[in-house]
Amino acid sequence: MRIGEIAALVGLTTRAIRHYHHVGLLPEPERRPNGYRAYSVRDAVLLARVRRLTELGLGLQEVRDALADDAGRELTEILEELDADLARQEAAVRERRRRLGALLAEPPGATGPVSPALAALLAQAPGTDSPSAAKDREYLTLLDTTGTADRKMLALLETMIADPGIVELYERLDALADAPTDDPRIVPLAADLVAAVPEELFAALPRDGVVVTGFKEALLAEYSPAQAEVVGRVMDAFVERGRG
Repeated sequence: MRIGEIAALVGLTTRAIRHYHHVGLLPEPERRPNGYRAYSVRDAVLLARVRRLTELGLGLQEVRDALADDAGRELTEILEELDADLARQEAAVRERRRRLGALLAEPPGATGPVSPALAALLAQAPGTDSPSAAKDREYLTLLDTTGTADRKMLALLETMIADPGIVELYERLDALADAPTDDPRIVPLAADLVAAVPEELFAALPRDGVVVTGFKEALLAEYSPAQAEVVGRVMDAFVERGRG
């Protein structure tokens, strides 16, 4: 094979292959009488291995070390390893497409695929078009995706979110959208929101903190100033109770 042919076969550029020759990563094959390099199947396997390792984030020195470990191995063994790598990539792509399909199948405004525990929790929630309730659903989805909220915590939230009175609390928070930060409704609403949280949930909070550094500021930025005062007080209560 010529350099252009092997480059097309393994999905690399001829420039990249020449660079690998230059840095000693790939020995230059012998040239034919016509002056062209003649690449073998083993060269193609080696270049496929280089491409795979660099795609995994390895530097060229790390790739060189990995290739040194391949020295003396049978071609069939290396091919089987590459085939297994491709099978894993195919499985990963199928899983990503499955998740993408689930997203495409969801109605507009949905938060995306969630765990069975969170799906069961959201199914208990009373219907409401409250913007504050929508933000809470997004927040729960984030906690679910990152693994911050475990199954036990989500189960404890069921009694809270299934309470029809929670809608009134959301609506009171919505009503503060254009209010000043000294609005007299802020303090009692924050207290009522904290009181709505099951005591068992506070006991289940991690002792190393419940608010990631920087997250509180990012979350509060999603609310109007008066609403942020309420949410900030509730988050502070979570932090204090989580340390208790």
